[in-house]
Amino acid sequence: MGAERKRASQKSQTMLHNPSGLYYPNRIANALFSAMDDVMGQHGLSTLLEIARLEQYAKNPPPDDLQREFDFAAVAALNVALEEMYGVRGGRGIALRIGQATFARGLKDFGVMRAASDPAFRALPVERRAQYGLQGLIALFENFSDQRNRLEEDTRAFHFILENSPYAWERQAEKPVCHMMAGILIESLRWSSNGYEFFVREVACRAAGNPECVFHIHRAPMSSSAAY
Repeated sequence: MGAERKRASQKSQTMLHNPSGLYYPNRIANALFSAMDDVMGQHGLSTLLEIARLEQYAKNPPPDDLQREFDFAAVAALNVALEEMYGVRGGRGIALRIGQATFARGLKDFGVMRAASDPAFRALPVERRAQYGLQGLIALFENFSDQRNRLEEDTRAFHFILENSPYAWERQAEKPVCHMMAGILIESLRWSSNGYEFFVREVACRAAGNPECVFHIHRAPMSSSAAY
């Protein structure tokens, strides 16, 4: 805990980026905050918000509504703060878990994702369910946020592409940094496929100098966790 307090005192290292003018709806941000609380605990979340210079959300998280008010720059600041708290490797693992919990805590309840629980949808082949689930996730972000995405495919993989990733906003890094989004994809695929695990890897990232953030997803699942 002492190390966390020491890092929290070094606020100058994690200045909130200039506002992007691009936003998530409060409902997605609310799910994100609930996920961070689940994964990190209240003390960890408070420390993270202090490092990210987002202390105003400590007692007043974003409301559960569809107003587009949570700036992409704030998402990026949280992403940077995780690395400062836990290191690059540790921050990656925590961010993945937060992304998975974000989907489970809120994103799956958006109307465009609810079809995945329909018996007729569950009867489709696993690969088709994964494809439709990814398309539903794109529709969610396109309809309710300023995040722009598209899905490309080849015979072996899906390629989920973010044109303006909040997680990489104004960041510079040697390797991809959109680990929360990877977690969201992993959990959304598990949800839409009724429990199968898929290989998901970010192979290009704007933070690392690429024009877009690209996630490579194997079409064939690795296994079934029987989670749902």
